Amino acid sequence: MPQLQLLRIQQLTGTLELLSGLRIGASEGEIRIGGVDNQVIRNAHDRGKPYIPGSSLKGKVRSLLEWRSGAVRPEPLGIRDLSDRHPLVRPILQLFGVGGGDQLSEEQAADLGPTRVAFWDAQLRPEWVERIERENLPLTEVKTENRINRICGVAEHPRQTERVPAGAVFDFRLSIRVLNTDAEAGAALRRTLLQGLRLLELDSLGGSGSRGYGKVRLRGLQLDGADLQAEFDAIDPFAA
Repeated sequence: MPQLQLLRIQQLTGTLELLSGLRIGASEGEIRIGGVDNQVIRNAHDRGKPYIPGSSLKGKVRSLLEWRSGAVRPEPLGIRDLSDRHPLVRPILQLFGVGGGDQLSEEQAADLGPTRVAFWDAQLRPEWVERIERENLPLTEVKTENRINRICGVAEHPRQTERVPAGAVFDFRLSIRVLNTDAEAGAALRRTLLQGLRLLELDSLGGSGSRGYGKVRLRGLQLDGADLQAEFDAIDPFAA
């Protein structure tokens, strides 16, 4: 059984720009008559500014990769899903970890190693906030939506949804643990992670993606300060 050793922790950084309005909801502390039905999540310790939870980023990227693997199931993939038929499952488990219900033997735990990636909460870039506040604009928008009566063709049951508007820019960051056993698997893990981020660009983040919400773009990507954008842009997440 190999002896595991943490060699370094890399930082993948960049910016995440919204190409369409983004809604990641918050639990409502109270219901107000005439208020917005669906509010966005906000940072209670930073003047209530909206942000993107790292859990939302990690969950969506993992979900897209699991669909890409061909082994997707209702619950997250686990140790039982490892097979030669679905080779993408292994790097997914190494990057994102196994489910809490998985009972791994010492050999299996040493073989996969600990979770490699940790997504940080994405906060609004201060420069973007300063420009919006200087122009006296709000940090969020409220979009009214309706249900259409198919027979009468009449809009019914209006509801208001709060979104972070298109054009907003967030700081993007994630950490990558590098182990001594990653010498051969390191390239595959990095490729899988970049494929997942490219899938995020092609799909959507947050709620109502099928209605055009949550289209994002990652720019200025760097790995420990070294430019990674060209490599990322060249990634085809559907390549064999």
